[in-house]
Amino acid sequence: MEYMGSSYAGEYHNGRMEGEGKYTLPTDTRYEGEMKDGMFHGKGTLHFPNGSQYVADWEDGIAQEGDYIFPDGLQYKDSSWLYCDGYDRRFYTEICSGLKPAGRSQLTDLDPPRQIPEGCYDCGDGFYNPNTRVVNDYEHNFLRNADDEEHEWIVRTCRKGWDEITGYRPKHSSKTS
Repeated sequence: MEYMGSSYAGEYHNGRMEGEGKYTLPTDTRYEGEMKDGMFHGKGTLHFPNGSQYVADWEDGIAQEGDYIFPDGLQYKDSSWLYCDGYDRRFYTEICSGLKPAGRSQLTDLDPPRQIPEGCYDCGDGFYNPNTRVVNDYEHNFLRNADDEEHEWIVRTCRKGWDEITGYRPKHSSKTS
């Protein structure tokens, strides 16, 4: 059954979503689990389009307790979080599989990393074209237009789709005679 861009496949009771079911939102995020009176209720998992999951116990549509799992299988822990802290900057795949030999450094947690189109940046949820100021997802579907703040952040911090020679750059002094 379809509900304003969302869909549901599962059990019903008295015409309401109740029992086991799968509810898909217009964003392609989907919930799989127990329903009661048309709401997430009981054990259920939100599956996000990027591959991450939120596994939780739900009550009347509200998560009471749950765990977030990243697409690579890393489970977020609020306390004792040891991933990518100030002392250990390895990616999760490097923690699990070990570091690569010298000269073959890993640039992202995804190995090999995504090929970024020429002139674009990888901003984490898609590719950003600074000329059009548009972020498209990795399948090249429109996500959003970047405002000035996001544009500046992406250009300053994200991985580029081109090589750039860097090295010593002397500061230019403005001496007047």
